[in-house]
Amino acid sequence: MDMPGLFRKRSRAEVGKAAEQAANNFLEAHGCITIERNYHCRMGEIDLVMRHGETLVFVEVRYRQRSEYGSGAESVGPRKQGRLIRTAQHYLQTRGLTDRCPVRFDVVALRPNPGDGFAIDWIPNAFETL
Repeated sequence: MDMPGLFRKRSRAEVGKAAEQAANNFLEAHGCITIERNYHCRMGEIDLVMRHGETLVFVEVRYRQRSEYGSGAESVGPRKQGRLIRTAQHYLQTRGLTDRCPVRFDVVALRPNPGDGFAIDWIPNAFETL
């Protein structure tokens, strides 16, 4: 099977960066505004921090070349969710945003598109905090 042009001779990091950019563009086209990309702290990383209306959205971007081990969305299990929640809490505390606005956690799962580029599945409110 021949890989689409976007994926030929690209490192894993380059494909990951392209997937993240595609997710960002997709979400902006659907009304989200990018606040920050690749937020890091000792708890973990959040790929995209966006605003959708009045809601602050923490986005996990997942790319899967093949679906043999499940989709990108399925790979965001309880451990990953816990890390994302702790990282988001850190983000809110360091920005002084606790209790100021509603938040949600979205997952954007990407896979190679049969033509070129990515097929994108957006799962708003993919999981919630307790």
